[in-house]
Amino acid sequence: MAVSSPERNREIPEGSDLTTLAVRLFSTRAHSLRLAEPLSAEDMVVQASDEASPTKWHLAHVTWFFENFVLAPHLRGYRIFDDDFNYCFNSYYEALGPRHPRGRRGLLTRPSIERVFDYREHVDEALQRLFEQDRATEKIARLIEIGINHEQQHQELLLTDILALFAANPLRPAYQAARSRRRGEENIAPLGWIEFDGGIVSAGHSDNGFCWDNELPAHHALVHPFKIADRLVTNGEWLEFMEDGGYATAALWLSDGWTNVNREGWNSPLYWEKTGDGWAQMSLQGLQPVNRSEPVAHVSYYEADAFARWAGKRLPTEFEWEAVARANPTPSPCEREVFRPHAAESDNPGQAPKQLFGDVWQWTASAYLAYPGYRAPAGAIGEYNGKFMVGQHVLRGSSCATPPGHSRLSYRNFFYPHQRWQFLGLRLAAEAN
Repeated sequence: MAVSSPERNREIPEGSDLTTLAVRLFSTRAHSLRLAEPLSAEDMVVQASDEASPTKWHLAHVTWFFENFVLAPHLRGYRIFDDDFNYCFNSYYEALGPRHPRGRRGLLTRPSIERVFDYREHVDEALQRLFEQDRATEKIARLIEIGINHEQQHQELLLTDILALFAANPLRPAYQAARSRRRGEENIAPLGWIEFDGGIVSAGHSDNGFCWDNELPAHHALVHPFKIADRLVTNGEWLEFMEDGGYATAALWLSDGWTNVNREGWNSPLYWEKTGDGWAQMSLQGLQPVNRSEPVAHVSYYEADAFARWAGKRLPTEFEWEAVARANPTPSPCEREVFRPHAAESDNPGQAPKQLFGDVWQWTASAYLAYPGYRAPAGAIGEYNGKFMVGQHVLRGSSCATPPGHSRLSYRNFFYPHQRWQFLGLRLAAEAN
């Protein structure tokens, strides 16, 4: 990285009930800087599309979040770092004033990345003082927890937005070194099916851990008997869909999806390109040959739905996905930090679901709507999820870019049906025989 930020060892009060929270906070803050280390100053300022944001903006925005929601209201004598930053780094919080247009964030050549690092240091020192003064009440601790999880979300966005940027670069740079492939890795794991009897199932977050407001309240849902694939759809299976005219067969597509296919010229997943040696895909390891055994990624809801129709199946609902995840608890994804989906293990097809977490977010057939009894939180923090509950679809699981500890079975991610720049994939479902 062309510029660097001083990083101090934060001293946490010994014996405090807040020690664990403080350690997690400063660990999360440090991890964001580590993710930016492979980047040049130029990498951090450019915006690849209206959907993506520059790394510099991500690093400043998550800091702005702590300043506005934690420090300014709750730390006596806190000094705002720069009054102009509220305009530059507010995202969509109407209650906190006007903001720089999202699609023009790449024009923010000023403030410099050095000043953004100074901003982070200023806010981190103030957060340290908050802990030292033992003023982190239950309300403040809750806001800090939200800030930690919010920054983790932006860590994933930082990676996917860098991929979008590097994919647009004719040099096809790599963010990290490519991993070596093991013998037989191109062999696609057999597809198995897991049957579920249906009935009244639990949905939503129900334990004492952190969750977003859109995971609440916990409730019950009715699902009919169904079966679900034990692994994700692979690149090899997607190639078969393409070779069979999947992108040229209107009958497979929803009307809006077919419009997107023709308007955008879609004929493959995002970041795929045809080379003299076959299909390749741009990844955070640079341009790599398409691995047939790896999960397909960077496909829209429209593409996922069309593939499912072509396969004679459908997408699962979010309640079916959650029911299977609850019945088959799996360990959290390992902290491998190889930001690329991994092929499924080939053993025991149909015995237990694979790849529930840590490879790609999985499209469901469920519209992103409020759960029964949902109420958005009061104040500006209530703008985080509730106002987006229209026109989008729910995705479940987590991806290879999701930070460790940031996934759970009740997590509801959501995107518009045409979007593909995130690590988005699918698994198939069908009615029970």
